[in-house]
Amino acid sequence: MMTITYPVKNNLYINITNRCPCSCTFCLRNNGDGVFGSGNLWLEHEPSYNEICQSIDNFDLNNYSEIVFCGYGEPTERLDILLDTAKYIKSKSNIKIRLNTNGLSDLIYNEKTAYKFENLIDTISISLNATNKEDYLRLVKPKFGICSYDSMLNFAKDCKKYIPNVVMTIVDVVTSKEEQIKCKQICDSLGVTLRIRPFES
Repeated sequence: MMTITYPVKNNLYINITNRCPCSCTFCLRNNGDGVFGSGNLWLEHEPSYNEICQSIDNFDLNNYSEIVFCGYGEPTERLDILLDTAKYIKSKSNIKIRLNTNGLSDLIYNEKTAYKFENLIDTISISLNATNKEDYLRLVKPKFGICSYDSMLNFAKDCKKYIPNVVMTIVDVVTSKEEQIKCKQICDSLGVTLRIRPFES
């Protein structure tokens, strides 16, 4: 049975796709089939809305602090399913919803997308990963090319208008102390929070 939902500590994670427009040099998918005892996160097929809801219903949401859209793929590759699932969760629980994303959905759909998350996503965590577009291209390898970095920053700025808590992340082992300081300055200029996350091997 494929893994759609899986608990990690106090949170419940939702794995809705294996598609991603990036090929990050530090991606967890390079190291194995799952994380934190999740089971195999490589999906046999992309789960339908009904399959996702049924999987969520196997868990008592009262036991968790947060639901997180995050698996072995970029959740916004299935934006409509993501939004419908968030609506379903909101209809049955007051649990907070977080989206972990590379922030490239505007490029995926060739339109502004941040407004779609209003009243559905409580926290969005966007992968910043670098201090400039050249290093970002080298580390993240987005299929959209050099324009990806600026698009991601603009997306983060847009998210401030619609989502209560906007966080940007970098990975500790692929950034120097100097780069981390610069990333903090970038986040401060956008009015968002920086999180330096540990690399999980």
